[in-house]
Amino acid sequence: MDPWGLIARLPQKKILELQDQKLHSFINRYLYPFSPWYRRLFDQNKINPKDIRTVADLRRVPFTSKVDFIASPPDGERFREFILQPDKEKIRAAWAPVKLASLALTAALRGQVAVEDKLMAEFKPSFMTFTTGTTNRPVPFMYSSYDIRNLCVSGGRMLDVFRIKPMDNIVSTFPYAPHLAFWQVVFGALSSHRLALSTGGGKVMGTEGNIAVIQKMKPAVVLGVPSYIYHVLREAVEKKCDFHFIRKVVLGAARVTPAFKAKVVELLAAMGAKDVAVFGTYGFTEARSAWAECPAGPQGSSGYHLYPDKEVFEVVDPKTGEVRKEGEDGELVYTAIDARASAVIRYRTGDFVKGGISYDPCPHCGSTVPRISSDITRLSDIKNLHLSKIKGALVNLSHFDTIFSEIETVDEWQVEIKKKNDDPFDVDEVIIYLCARPGADQQEAENQLRKKLLLATELAPNAIHWVPRAELVKRLELETANKEKRIVDRRPKE
Repeated sequence: MDPWGLIARLPQKKILELQDQKLHSFINRYLYPFSPWYRRLFDQNKINPKDIRTVADLRRVPFTSKVDFIASPPDGERFREFILQPDKEKIRAAWAPVKLASLALTAALRGQVAVEDKLMAEFKPSFMTFTTGTTNRPVPFMYSSYDIRNLCVSGGRMLDVFRIKPMDNIVSTFPYAPHLAFWQVVFGALSSHRLALSTGGGKVMGTEGNIAVIQKMKPAVVLGVPSYIYHVLREAVEKKCDFHFIRKVVLGAARVTPAFKAKVVELLAAMGAKDVAVFGTYGFTEARSAWAECPAGPQGSSGYHLYPDKEVFEVVDPKTGEVRKEGEDGELVYTAIDARASAVIRYRTGDFVKGGISYDPCPHCGSTVPRISSDITRLSDIKNLHLSKIKGALVNLSHFDTIFSEIETVDEWQVEIKKKNDDPFDVDEVIIYLCARPGADQQEAENQLRKKLLLATELAPNAIHWVPRAELVKRLELETANKEKRIVDRRPKE
């Protein structure tokens, strides 16, 4: 039975004691003995795993990053070095006498085959998902049956944080793919006995099919990628559909701004839905888990509620690696403390969180677990644009999400970055494609956009093109791609 109800109300001191104990045990009983990568990392840096006793001791361990997974060893498959690989000798050397005695008892009562089955269920990779390959080529992450149970646990906890009732039906429009978001919903719903249908998104059933399914199933909860959910709801409004039964919308795989939540609520209100709560989620393949916001008002955010018995998060300075204090901005760093198969510690996510981590009780639900601020952007979104012959400018492309969400008359958008005259040695150009809501004043919207962009990014677009919605839907690949092509960088790769 999952002890989430108890853990979610533990005092902060007890939570830290729990993390210290689980971290020390995981590193000494599992990670160092069984992980080729981390055993070598510890040995090369002369780190005694027994010295990692508390969360504060983690700063002695070098970071792991995406680069470590794609740097090619002789066989070209570096990801295998992150998979825990126990054998009889390693188990005997690493495990406590009580745990070894338990294996011996199983062998005596049920035979050696039962012991082997037990160890295979705990360690043998039997399922995989992949990173999406947005910044690098896709990398597989393995799950054992033990990890699948953890995926079920995190899914159940998310439903609890969302306050989704046992009888609420669920429709998920996440794209069918070997990616975390799709499978987190599947396993979470199965383990918590919710009736859920995963449509596979527009690529599988098409927008018409998704609308028909929602009308037929009448779910209280709809999940999906923000851009596609918005697209489905907008099409449903035009068809004058009745979606009064929807009470919660859960969005994942992309940043969700308060203004975007307001747009979703507005669309659903036009179809009869009342008191709708819109939630963001945060997750990444390397953690094989996702985290949720609790209800926090129409456009608010409680932050993502963490699972302190499963992981440790740090916030560090992206440049120096120095650990930040509570509430300070920085890059999120993840450490597993209850993982098998693929396992990482001190993993630099590449995600920048404004507002860091909070350890105070949640003001909305009273939970005492740590919470990550929902204002998260990817460090890779900060690009160097050479907008003049003289110098470049660092532009945080994540600002576009907020800016376009705040302009109510803009329905869809895409930003294209290219070289002037397609000359690789010329300056960069920023072209914006927009689709307007019916009856919108396009000139007024364009004026707002130019002002907001200049204030937020010090950037003036080279051109703004208003195009029909169908053309922009096609450009964004809303119905065909796993992720929409919101910002397209067409500059030659250096």
